[in-house]
Formats: sequence, structure tokens, C-alpha cells
Amino acid sequence: MGAVNLDDETATWVAPALPPITAEPEALAAHLRHAASRGAVVVAGDLVALTVPAALIAPHFLQWWVPTFVAAVILLSALKGSYRTRITMSVARDVGSVVTCVAVPLVFLSFALDLHGQERNLLEVGIAGACAMLFLRACVYGAVRAVRRRGAFGERTLIVGAGQVAVHFAATLVEHPEYGLRPVGFLDDLEEEELTPPLLGRVEELDTVLHEHNIDRVVLAFGVSRETALVDVLRACDNAVVDIHVLPRFFELGFGGEGDDVDVVWGYPLLRLRRDAMRLSTRIAKRFFDICFAGLMLVLCAPLYGALALVVKVTSPGPVYFRQSRVGKQGKFVKVLKFRSMRVNNDSDTQWDASTDARLTPIGDFIRKTSLDELPQLWNVVRGDMSLVGPRPERPYFVEQFQAAVPHYQDRHRVPVGLTGLAQVNGLRGDTSIDERAWFDNHYIDNWSMSHDLVILARTALAVVKQARR
Repeated sequence: MGAVNLDDETATWVAPALPPITAEPEALAAHLRHAASRGAVVVAGDLVALTVPAALIAPHFLQWWVPTFVAAVILLSALKGSYRTRITMSVARDVGSVVTCVAVPLVFLSFALDLHGQERNLLEVGIAGACAMLFLRACVYGAVRAVRRRGAFGERTLIVGAGQVAVHFAATLVEHPEYGLRPVGFLDDLEEEELTPPLLGRVEELDTVLHEHNIDRVVLAFGVSRETALVDVLRACDNAVVDIHVLPRFFELGFGGEGDDVDVVWGYPLLRLRRDAMRLSTRIAKRFFDICFAGLMLVLCAPLYGALALVVKVTSPGPVYFRQSRVGKQGKFVKVLKFRSMRVNNDSDTQWDASTDARLTPIGDFIRKTSLDELPQLWNVVRGDMSLVGPRPERPYFVEQFQAAVPHYQDRHRVPVGLTGLAQVNGLRGDTSIDERAWFDNHYIDNWSMSHDLVILARTALAVVKQARR
């Protein structure tokens, strides 16, 4: 059971789970250099492919729009993951992405430019640029495959699971070095067995093996280990530098999946775990959005904010704000702000549902139902204590109980807590299932995207308006 000290505001709640794996600075730097070097080659090729056609086809037409066009195409390509390190590099799968990334800036430029009959030149530049991008990428991909066959650019690969499929997959990697995956060994809960590559330990030793063997990629191929244990181990890898892939069960029957996150290695589909919520670039972008949006909302809601504060103050004795310690990211305590909706009491840390409590103030019931009591949490967001969207923070007293009773409840604390969340917009507020809340929260973390955050914020706003009309 987790340990917590309620008297120490700087304390943290400690869950008895696998510790998060963190990358050593040297390993992180090496990984970033390795990935950046390959992505830089493709970026350089795209720059040449886009600039040269413009200079040859319409030299008299070279104005401000050329660098704008090139920058827009590169940016869109980066957002679509074109410069991410891939196992299988195929121009065929790049065609749709390249056409989209070239066409979108061209459409906008055609409206912004005074072309004077030069529409054909603009179209030719776009078509030539797209074809040149695909040609140069084909050359780069071919060169990388050739270099991989000679042993360079190889990535040390650990296979979790030592079943028959995993053993065959490892042999395939050895026979086809052009994919760049160099199998180092297996992890599985087996007794000593003679395997090639060798069995390096049990699944729970993943942390140690990653560091001792300088692993670059992990492939989950299944074996005798329990799947519930694998979930714990892989979530403990959220902060590790390694890329993680899953070889789906029953892939022989067509359950391998497809899309940008799937690499097919000699018939074996590898589904890349996105883990976008854990990436540094994602955290920076999400934090920037939080500050801008929360700051804007504080300005726009200032009249409402002031009116609510005044009503809370005059309708019952006590402070305007209610401050309470909640468990946040990695078990750290967060002082959450709310407009006070109850008369001052000493049992709020241990009372579960106060919606029918007789101590509610005259305005308390209304601001609770409409969630307006949580408006001051925008300050928590601006300060960095919380995010706009994330798992809702819970009180330490209940976190300790839920962690002991609900599977994977502690996994909710991998990211900053939120003002709203996926569980809340699906109606899981108040006295509702904790199991379902934990499931939704972990689903949100494992499948995070910025567009998903925007949808959740929109659904939250609609829910507040709907509740206010009742």
C-alpha cells in the first residue's frame, strides 16, 4: 500500500509500483544524435528538392513566397513524422504524405499571391518539387539500406518474449540486416535455455538490461510472461529513450494493423507505441498551449471570476478559496484551488461525496453542478501545477485506497493532472466507478494527441453549458 504524510505539504505519495525508467544523459545524447543525423539527411534532401525546381522553372518569379513555401512543406512534413527514424523506409508509403505537404501550401499561396497569369509556373514548381522530393528520398533510403547491410546505423534491439514467433523474428533480423535491427537478446520468465541471441533475464529486469546493454529499440513479441505484468513493465519504460514496438498476436491472420505507426519487417508488422504524452517536444507544446489558453480564459472570465468571488464571500463566513492537497504527477502533492462551496470544516480530505452535504453554502450547490467552483484552477494551470487536460487529481486518503483496489490506478500519475479529463467528459464525475475512471485516464495517456485535448476541452465546455441550463 502507498505511503503518505498528510502533515507535510512538500511530501509525495509513493506507489508500490515499478519505478519509472529514466535515461542517462550520455545515452540520451547518443540517441538524439543518432536520430537527428538520419533525419537531417532527409531534411537536406527535401530542401534541395524544393528550392532547385523553383530556381529553374520560374527564376523571375522568385520572391518571398519561395522560402515561405519551402518552410511550410518542411514543417508539415515534420508534423506528419516524415523525419522520424523508421525501420522500413519506402518511397511508396511517402507519396500521399509528400503530395499533401506540397499541395496545402500551394493552395494557400495561390490565394495570397498576385500571380498575373503565372498559375502554371506555380503548379509546375509544386509538381516538380514533389517528384524531386520522392526521388531524393529514394536515393537516401537506398543508401541507408546499403550502409545498414554493412553493419552501420545498426540499432541494438531487445526482444521481450522468447516464444517461437520471437525466435523466428530474431533469426529474420539477422538474415536481413538492411532493416538495421541488431538483436541483442531476449527477456522472458523462462528457466535457463540455450537461445541465440541469449536470454538476458526476466521481464522485470528490463530497466537493468536497457542500461547494461545500451538498447536502442524494444520489441514486444510475447512469450510466457503474463500480459498484465508486461503492461506494468512497458509503462515503466515511458521515460526511457528507447523506441518500443509490439508484434501483434495473430498477425498471420491480418491483425497486424497499418498506418504511419506500423513498420513491416520481412512480413512481421511492428506497431510502434506512440507514447506521445511522454516526449519532450510534446510536453513543451502542451505546456505552451496550457499557458496561452489558461491565461486567455482568466482574462475573458475576469468579470465572472470577480462576481463569483464576491458572492462566495458575502453568502457565508470564511475564505473565498478552498485549498486542498491532491496527488499529482509522480506522486507529488498539488495545492488545488477552488471557490469555496461549503462552510468551513475539517473533514473534506476524507469525505467522498459532498453533493448532498447540508453544509453546502447558498451558492455552493450551483457552482458545484456547473463546475464553476473549479475556475480558480486556471491559476494552477498557469503556475504549472496542473494541465488543462489530464487525469483529475484525487486526495491522498482515497488514492491510497484506490491504488490497493484498482489495477493500474497508479499509472494515472505518469502525466500532470488536469482541470478536465477524458473520464469526466464521459460522465465519470462524483460517485462513479473508479475502475472506469482509471481505464479512461490511462487510455488518454497512452493515446494522447493535441487534437484529442481540443476535443475534450470542447466537450467540457458543452457539458458546463448544458448543466447550467438545468
